[in-house]
Amino acid sequence: MVVNKKIPLRKCVATGEMLPKKSMIRVVRSKEGEVTVDITGKKSGRGAYVSKTEDAVEMARKKNILDRQLDAKVPDEVYEELLTLIRRESIL
Repeated sequence: MVVNKKIPLRKCVATGEMLPKKSMIRVVRSKEGEVTVDITGKKSGRGAYVSKTEDAVEMARKKNILDRQLDAKVPDEVYEELLTLIRRESIL
């Protein structure tokens, strides 16, 4: 008997798509207000998910979507780190 494991879905803050958690990147705001990229998906704090596409990251940056979702100013370094991770993964 095959048991289908439920795949956790998350909503991309930029595109609004429901996608498997593994195909997204989590950005988290700590209690101190520090915004970082959460590669493990386990950091504590307020999280928001972005699709692993450059378009989604650029849309989130242009429309300040992550700033609103996390209620904090998201530094450019976070967007650069997201884009670097996406590009690195697309090479593999």
